[in-house]
Amino acid sequence: MKHSFTSKNKNTQLKEDAIKTLLIVASTISILTTFGILFSILFEAIEFFKMKSFWYFISGTEWSPGTENSKFGALPIFAGTFMITAIALSVAIPVGLGSAIYMSEYASLQTRDFLKPMLEVLAGIPTVVYGFFAAITVAPLIVKGAAFFGLEATFNSALASGVVMGIMIIPVISSLSDDVIRAVPDSQRKAALGLGLTQAETIRDIVIPSALPGIISASLLGLSKALGETMIVVMAAGLRPNLSWNPLDDMTTVTVRIVDALVGDQAFNSPETLSAFGLGLILFFVTLVLNIISLNLIRKFKEKYKVNTL
Repeated sequence: MKHSFTSKNKNTQLKEDAIKTLLIVASTISILTTFGILFSILFEAIEFFKMKSFWYFISGTEWSPGTENSKFGALPIFAGTFMITAIALSVAIPVGLGSAIYMSEYASLQTRDFLKPMLEVLAGIPTVVYGFFAAITVAPLIVKGAAFFGLEATFNSALASGVVMGIMIIPVISSLSDDVIRAVPDSQRKAALGLGLTQAETIRDIVIPSALPGIISASLLGLSKALGETMIVVMAAGLRPNLSWNPLDDMTTVTVRIVDALVGDQAFNSPETLSAFGLGLILFFVTLVLNIISLNLIRKFKEKYKVNTL
């Protein structure tokens, strides 16, 4: 009997060790893949910065590769990237979070089961279709709306691209936010209602603070999706690097310029082609910094909420 019990413990321990080993291998593959991506970009980017000034690359205001006096000032490209992304998030976060709150806190079960699949259909639409929608429908509407107020807008504008990109990432923010809001313990809602708070006050003061780390994570995922989008920008915002604060002007983004540099007929070791790796490296570090800032915000909020609930 004792021998059988010992044998069973050994088998269980072997299974636990095997599972632990598999998880360690999976984690190692993920980490090595990240470093592989970084180094594959880094080495080519170093070759580019041997040819062109790194300081001018990050601060220059003119991007004109392929000319006699080529200039690689990436500031207009990153300015366009951040403006279009900011417009997209200003559309996606309020709409996505609002729909998540409605579906998790107000809608009946039947209504939620109908609305959530309909909303998530947006996630399955190809981005080229969103590009057509932006170029054919949204951009002309923006031009007409701007003309009504006496403003001038181009048919390729950052605003058209950003709005449609925001529509595209609504399901990402809405679905994840809905899950984390529903994960808030129902006892907290009942306690707040028992203390005399209205449902809206309970959502504002109890539910949203509890779910905020998950909401921030959902927004960060939407941000990453917006930073990496290409087709909508090509079809709705254009290809011209343009340093402007006016969202009605045409602009371009980092990913669009990377594609444009890599599909040209220049030699691979030319500055025009290698500039794609320089852009990719800066975008990699920008995304890393945004992730670090977001994780610190989530950690600080979790600590604050933990203190407040003791």
